[in-house]
Amino acid sequence: GTGAGVVAAVAAGADFAYVGSPFIATHEADASDEYKHAIVDGAADDIVYSNLFTGVSGNYLKASVRNAGLDPDDLPESDPSAMDFSGSKAWKDIWGCGQGIKPVKTVGATGALVDRYVSEYEAARARVAAA
Repeated sequence: GTGAGVVAAVAAGADFAYVGSPFIATHEADASDEYKHAIVDGAADDIVYSNLFTGVSGNYLKASVRNAGLDPDDLPESDPSAMDFSGSKAWKDIWGCGQGIKPVKTVGATGALVDRYVSEYEAARARVAAA
């Protein structure tokens, strides 16, 4: 995601937009270094949509699915009524992620990421207003 992407969503009629995954790749995030670097190294093609892990469909980094010994390109459908989460967190080592990770190039400070988004947003908003 980018600040320009937020402007595009609003210009297309959205009431709001949100960004989450890029904040996982910050120093302040309580995520493993492996998770952070999977986001830095990833793009939309590195994400799989599945309901297998929690019973609710979501986006997951393929690398984490492979690390769990599964083929991210051949995941079965789950039966949410048969799932048992007692005593474990299904998502602890299966990493959720949105599709807007391509612009994430480094692990950095949250403040710098926010500053980048604000700058991109303001520049894109000015371009839209001038059009």
